Amino acid sequence: MAQELGGFLERRREQIAQRWADTTLFRTVFTVSRDEAVDACKAVVDALADVARSGRLEDLRAPGFDTVRDQLGRMAASRAKSGYTPAQIAGEVAGLREPVAALLRSEYEDTDSAHAYDVTLSLTLLLGTLRLVVMETTVSSGEELIARQRQQLLEVATPVIKLWENIVAVPLIGTLDSARSQIVMESLLEAIVHERARYAILDITGVPTVDSLVAQHLMKTVAAARLMGAECIVSGIRPAIAQTIVHLGIDLGTIVTRAGLADALAYALAEQGIAVSPRPVAGASSR
Repeated sequence: MAQELGGFLERRREQIAQRWADTTLFRTVFTVSRDEAVDACKAVVDALADVARSGRLEDLRAPGFDTVRDQLGRMAASRAKSGYTPAQIAGEVAGLREPVAALLRSEYEDTDSAHAYDVTLSLTLLLGTLRLVVMETTVSSGEELIARQRQQLLEVATPVIKLWENIVAVPLIGTLDSARSQIVMESLLEAIVHERARYAILDITGVPTVDSLVAQHLMKTVAAARLMGAECIVSGIRPAIAQTIVHLGIDLGTIVTRAGLADALAYALAEQGIAVSPRPVAGASSR
């Protein structure tokens, strides 16, 4: 029956494509040109015909479904980005069955015969698997989108600021984990190279807690900065964090530390022989 279904899909390729082009899934994605939608439909029909001829109607890994993943998967991902839920996308994919089933029924004089029933059942199995393939691809695309957004948020939340000639700083706010610490290190090293920085300030005023893992990440970042030719200064160590570091037995003796970002900047400037003094108040009398 699978072979017969494959032949049917091949014979009715044009008609199926024309009908699918008017379904919600294709019509809402290909809004510029209907011909483009028809061509996409033909590619999917050809892929399904290949799967049917292979007899692997329920196998999500059948080679023919690769084209489906590429075509319908991208369309479903586009729908997901527009705010459609997986259930809504699944409903749109399910809507592809009836146009094909109607054409299949027209192939048989006796639609109630056992033969017609078996071929229709094969079609149902094939399109059911198609639905699973599309949903699998949609979920995978959604996970990739979330991962990209998370990466972008981490980068936005970890800016590197040029404070002065040869001086850059990273003001850290929030919890540090392995992923974010890696972003901090990469961003800082790139800034050191780009700005030719000699001093890099890691300000942890906004970091709520420091544990052994966070401390290790800071030590690695300092060591990496030194390898790039920059001295790293850690500022913003609050009393509670200082006590935690001592309690954990973490040795920060080789790292320059300062109470705040301003102190760290003053240190970096002084190391370069730059003195910053307050501007005299206009009209003030000298004694």
